[in-house]
Amino acid sequence: MMTSGNKIMDGATALSIEAIEQFALMVARGLSDQPRRLDSRYLYDANGSFIFERICEQPEYYLTRTEAGILAGAAAVIARHTGHVTLIELGSGSSVKTRLLLDAYCEHYGSVKYAPVDISKTILEEAEADISAAHPDVEVQSLHGDFEAAFPLLGTLSPSMLLFLGSTIGNLGSHEAALFWDRVSLSLSPGDFCLLGIDINENAASLHSAYNDAAGFSEAFTRNIFIRMNRELGASLDPGLIDHVAHYDRKWRRVEIFAHFLEEQDIAIEPLGSAFRIGAGEHILTEVSRKFRLEQMVPYLGTFRLETERIFTDSARRFAVLLLRRK
Repeated sequence: MMTSGNKIMDGATALSIEAIEQFALMVARGLSDQPRRLDSRYLYDANGSFIFERICEQPEYYLTRTEAGILAGAAAVIARHTGHVTLIELGSGSSVKTRLLLDAYCEHYGSVKYAPVDISKTILEEAEADISAAHPDVEVQSLHGDFEAAFPLLGTLSPSMLLFLGSTIGNLGSHEAALFWDRVSLSLSPGDFCLLGIDINENAASLHSAYNDAAGFSEAFTRNIFIRMNRELGASLDPGLIDHVAHYDRKWRRVEIFAHFLEEQDIAIEPLGSAFRIGAGEHILTEVSRKFRLEQMVPYLGTFRLETERIFTDSARRFAVLLLRRK
C-alpha cells in the first residue's frame, strides 16, 4: 500500500534469494532458446539504469530530447485536457522529462500527486530528492518494482494519467505488448488517461547512430548485464570479450541489439548448478526497440478501449506523444 508523504514503497527486494533465483531461471530459459536471448528487464540494475541515463544524454540519441521538446510544448494543453489527475509513471528513471508535466499541473491546479515506478531504487531515491527540492507542491509516492507491481494501484489512484514515455513500449514484443495493454485497460478506470511516447522514426542511419553512440555507453549497457550475471549468478564471464552489436531490421521495423562473443566462453549459473557454452562468433539478443506508425498504432490501441484524443509530434515527425483516454 502507498502511504501519504514522500516515500518509496518496495515492490521488489533487490538481491533477495527469490529475485536471484528468478534471474537465474530467466537467463537459463533464454540461453536455451534458439536464437539465444536475455530478458531486457535485467539490463536495468542500479548500474544499468545509470548507464542508460548517460545514453539518453548523448547527441546521437534523439529520442529523449525530441520527446522532451514535444512535452515542453504540449504540457499545458495536456494538463488542461485531463483535469487534476494523479500522474503515475512506469519506468520513470530520473523523471527529467516528467518535470515539464509536473510544472504544468502545479501551475494549473496548485499541486499534483506523482507516483513514479522503477526497478532501480537508487534512481527513484535520487529523482524523489530532486523533485521534492525543486517542486514543493508535488506529492511524490514512489514505488520500487516492475510494471506488474504498479497495475493494482491504477484503480485506487483514479482519476489518473498513466505515463509510459521514452518509447519503452518498443522494448516489448508484439505478444508481450498485447498482454501489457490488456492489463492497462483492465486496471485503468473509464475516463482515466494514458500518455504514451512512441518512436516513429524509420531512418536507418539515425537509428544506427542512436543505438551505437560514439562515447561507448551503448556498449557498456550491453556488457553490464553480463557483469551483473557475474556478480549475482557466478557466471565467470570476461565482459571484455563481448561486443555490442545493434542494427535496424527494416522488415520488422525494429532495432535489434546483440551481445557478440569474440571468443568461446562458458556461462555458469551457480544457483541452478548449470552452465551454457557460447561459441566464438555467437550472438545473444539482449534487447529490441520497435518503431511504430501512427496509422497503425491508433486503431490498435482502440482495440484495448484506449481512445486517442490528441497526438503531438516534433516537426521532423520522428517521435510522437499520444494522449489516450480509457473508454
